[in-house]
Amino acid sequence: MPSWWLTRGVIARLLLPLAWIFGAIVALRHGLYRVHLLRMHRVDVPVVVVGNLVAGGAGKTPVVLALIEVLRARGYTPGIVSRGYGGRVDGVLVLDGQTSAAQAGDEPTLLHRRSGAPVAVGRDRLAAARALRLAHRNVDVIVSDDGLQHLRLARDAQLIVFDERGVGNGWLMPAGPLRDALPDHLPPRTLVVYNAGAASTALPGTLGIRSLAGVTSLAEWRRGGEPSAAALEALRGRPVVAVAGVARPQRFFSMLHERGLTITPLPMPDHHAYATLPWPADTADVVVTEKDAIKLDPLASGRTRIWVAPLDFRLDADVAPALLALLPPPRSR
Repeated sequence: MPSWWLTRGVIARLLLPLAWIFGAIVALRHGLYRVHLLRMHRVDVPVVVVGNLVAGGAGKTPVVLALIEVLRARGYTPGIVSRGYGGRVDGVLVLDGQTSAAQAGDEPTLLHRRSGAPVAVGRDRLAAARALRLAHRNVDVIVSDDGLQHLRLARDAQLIVFDERGVGNGWLMPAGPLRDALPDHLPPRTLVVYNAGAASTALPGTLGIRSLAGVTSLAEWRRGGEPSAAALEALRGRPVVAVAGVARPQRFFSMLHERGLTITPLPMPDHHAYATLPWPADTADVVVTEKDAIKLDPLASGRTRIWVAPLDFRLDADVAPALLALLPPPRSR
């Protein structure tokens, strides 16, 4: 998110006429769905959409992973559909164990690896949801990652995610970060999750807590190894390069600082492909996010030790009962 999206300064004000046009288009689109000139389509299982109102990411991936665990704990068999940004999908792709981040995009590949849930990617979320059900008939609830504005796919519930930036300057794109107008009241069948531990808008919602679970070597992470708090503590006092190709790299760097690490931050563009390694060849220790790790080859790191720091995110206890009240019970096996 550019800094001028956080204030109503000169650049934002110059772009305000374009934001009015954008707002009119968004309102027209919503209106066409309301009068059924554009149709929402249902799939044969309930759908939960996780998204954000602001452009540039607000930390949805950890929320999706936490939501998958909540649904499993209540007896559901969840699957995931996602856009697959950065991948090479033409149409729809259902991921398997051989699918790479270059094919499907980094976030869907990470969601598949971390959750173990079936994942389908495609620009058309409805087509992706249908393909997922055809490939995995046991899936009885679908979580749509970043599908808030994809109105064609009908949903039973939606979670809107905000981080510490809230809605920035409160204006629509391109004058501000909003992809849709901030509602005065919470829409029906909608829950709000604040993932930075504090409410950042006036909408009522629940708080999530994020923390670093520890670190594990890239090779062990690839094999499904669990992060170790002791391994993270062992990096204290050593020079460490911290790499983050995510929308908000400073969050990752701050969490490492809070755990006592001395880091040289190396922010990369969101969804960076890592065709070449961006740190000096003689670097001893590098810590990366999981979103970066999914695109790194352990054999290409040379003498550098690459550590992966998974993010642990816990939803508030109120989310599960509120969400389950909006869904039909899981299918009997």
